[in-house]
Amino acid sequence: MHAVGLTHVGRIRNQNQDAIFVSTGRVGAVPNLFIVADGMGGHKAGDVASTQAVQRFCAYLELAQAQAGDYVDLLVQTAHQVNQELYDLSKTDDEMAGMGTTFIACVVEDRRVDVVHVGDSRAYFINAQGIGQITNDHTYAEELYRAGEITEAEIPHHPKRHHLTRVLGYDPLVALDGFSRKLAGVDSILLCTDGLTNMLDDAYLAQVTQEATSAHERAQRLVDDANALGGTDNISAILIDLHMN
Repeated sequence: MHAVGLTHVGRIRNQNQDAIFVSTGRVGAVPNLFIVADGMGGHKAGDVASTQAVQRFCAYLELAQAQAGDYVDLLVQTAHQVNQELYDLSKTDDEMAGMGTTFIACVVEDRRVDVVHVGDSRAYFINAQGIGQITNDHTYAEELYRAGEITEAEIPHHPKRHHLTRVLGYDPLVALDGFSRKLAGVDSILLCTDGLTNMLDDAYLAQVTQEATSAHERAQRLVDDANALGGTDNISAILIDLHMN
């Protein structure tokens, strides 16, 4: 397995409120760890939310007892702890009020990926046949679609398609998605923020991530192409190649 993570401020924003973490080696209780977070809030609050979420999540796992097998419960419990701490932090300073962050973390082991997720940052499975999103976007439009109130084709045009319904740190309690997926037939995993997916569609992501170049070159091309199309938001991507050492 080989992984690379890149983050870029984009062409419009003055500050990068995304935060990422990439480790193919052990992080405390888990054999590897990959995280993407996209902060929201005031002038500094988004940056604080995403950075603190990543740092505190890693710190908890470093102190947790090492275990083998299913990591979903551990990831979810750790995210809940971080959520409470971010919420408490937001109450200590008016500039931090209302801050929050999308959050996706995963661990890869034994041909399986364990995931905890909240918000609209995404995880994809990729192989020669194409690409498939394995996370659900927690946005108002997506919730309407899952409830059967709008069609999938209406999602990109809905006025609240970017309105987040769940993030880490905004409320003292948050509903997190925690799950495992088998990796049979999967070549790569892509984790990314909406700064990438708002610029590049899934078909293009599949095309670039299947090119016969290094993981770094493919990830860099995704970021560069998102910027070339406008770079209207911070852009982050982690590309995990499962069949490389």
